[in-house]
Amino acid sequence: MAYIMLRLDYVGITALIVTSFYPLVHYSFMCQPLYCHLYMGFITTFGVATISVSLVPAFQTADYRSVRAGLFFCMGVSGLVPIMHKLIAFHHLPEVILSAGYELLMGTFYGLGVLVYATRIPERWMPGRFDIVGHSHQLFHVLVIAGAYTHYLAGLVYLKWRDIEGC
Repeated sequence: MAYIMLRLDYVGITALIVTSFYPLVHYSFMCQPLYCHLYMGFITTFGVATISVSLVPAFQTADYRSVRAGLFFCMGVSGLVPIMHKLIAFHHLPEVILSAGYELLMGTFYGLGVLVYATRIPERWMPGRFDIVGHSHQLFHVLVIAGAYTHYLAGLVYLKWRDIEGC
């Protein structure tokens, strides 16, 4: 049962990261369908690849822990491309600057989560002390939730921006 739950955990986190891109891309490039479809297709493909690796038993060994963490990290960092594109195209709009700040904060939370997970901080420094509360996997989830909250805040800015500006 633990094997199945761990796989579902990976799938859920991947789905959260991938779907965090969708509002960013949709609202930023809804008036430019080529870029909208390109960025949506890219992150969806990256997410499917990450889920695939997460579900293959050969990649579940400790030897591949850094590979799994690297995939999650790269998936998150790939969001810099549409953010930079948005900033270049719409730099004069305050909503764009504010939403980009939230997106970068979201990415920072996700990235810190991956770093904590991959390096097993803090339990590597004090083995046994964080077996129940405060271990890296729990901290990873707290950071992912913090990232999801900043994503929500960015979404509110997007809604305001597109209500005011339209295409």
